[in-house]
Amino acid sequence: MTADDQSRLDWRGSVPVSRRFDDPYFSLAGGLDETRHVFLAGNDLPARLVPGFCVAETGFGTGLNLLALAQVATVPVRFTSFEAYPLSLAELARAHAAFPDLAALSAQLRAGWGGETLTVGHVTARIVAGDARQTLPAWDGRADAWFLDGFSPARNPELWSDALMAAVGAHAAPGGSFATYTAAGHVRRALAAAGFDVTRAPGFAGKRHMSRGVRR
Repeated sequence: MTADDQSRLDWRGSVPVSRRFDDPYFSLAGGLDETRHVFLAGNDLPARLVPGFCVAETGFGTGLNLLALAQVATVPVRFTSFEAYPLSLAELARAHAAFPDLAALSAQLRAGWGGETLTVGHVTARIVAGDARQTLPAWDGRADAWFLDGFSPARNPELWSDALMAAVGAHAAPGGSFATYTAAGHVRRALAAAGFDVTRAPGFAGKRHMSRGVRR
């Protein structure tokens, strides 16, 4: 399968769906609200943001998490995301059209798309293309907060392996946090083994649980 084949999408209204993983890129019940609930509130953001704060992410997707972070960041923040199958500029534009309140920020994201870094509001972002199982362990940074946002563990198990969760823990600053929409037991156990104190929290839009944690 070629890279182009791997990145092809179906659409459910304004929501892109990966053909490779048969999973939507964000919640059909409201992508921006989900991001705010899971990734921002789950990491106690924006309250923890200070100049130089570093956020890292597995699964950039449409960039919605970056946009939501940029909307609330009032100080310079660094953002690194690991993405195996970056979307095209046209695909990003179609997905971003669903969020008119983020239009100015999403235009900044697309203007920098394909460059070494891009700037969205106060956030300086780097998108690391390639298989996170290789690129994340080789990263030389440490995150104050992790957004774990791969496709469902049942559909994309490679992005939730014990080894990759161990790498997330190794690249978390002391007291650093993570948040994710999944409450899968094997993911929670892997993150606990990686050095996080893991807790469950109410999920988004009727989902019973999500997971969050703090690095010991």
